[in-house]
Amino acid sequence: MTEKVILASASPRRAELLRQLGLSFDVLPVDVDEAPHQGEAPADYVHRLAREKALAGYQRQGRADALVLGSDTTVVLDDHILGKPADASDAGALLHRLSGRRHQVMTGIALASASGVEARVSVTEVRFRNLDQREIDAYCATGEPMDKAGGYGIQGRGGAFVTGIRGSYSAVVGLPLDITASLLADAGLPVWDYWNS
Repeated sequence: MTEKVILASASPRRAELLRQLGLSFDVLPVDVDEAPHQGEAPADYVHRLAREKALAGYQRQGRADALVLGSDTTVVLDDHILGKPADASDAGALLHRLSGRRHQVMTGIALASASGVEARVSVTEVRFRNLDQREIDAYCATGEPMDKAGGYGIQGRGGAFVTGIRGSYSAVVGLPLDITASLLADAGLPVWDYWNS
């Protein structure tokens, strides 16, 4: 393999997921403004941020043959973006809004290379059971909600709130592996070629 794969993210969850594809890669966190634009639809928002992160990583890394992945995940309830909570009180309010309801998790994934940027969006429906105040308070006290869109992590204690999903579990965690593998294959790097090497 001559291409250098780079994950333009500081998220340990995304790095852990990418390792599941069997590739070696470098991590290069990037800093982009994550504020939604006025009137921006949620799917457009994660699509744009994934592209911006991938491009920022590609421009920083300095190799023409690099393949740079950027990703962004948000929780969407009634067509409104639910970002990361500002504090424990905000996290509790987010969880109250999600309690007993269905919501969408949208994850944009982009691959930047010498030939440009390709980006796609994964949409997964998540169902929450009814939550009571004691468990919301206990969960917020763990600190787990604080760096997660919508105030929960399905791969952690927040998984206890989820009664079902329709779509990609890995996308809810932060990196849709099906789309990631497809983007890499389209760029000339089929990950399955490296599974037994």
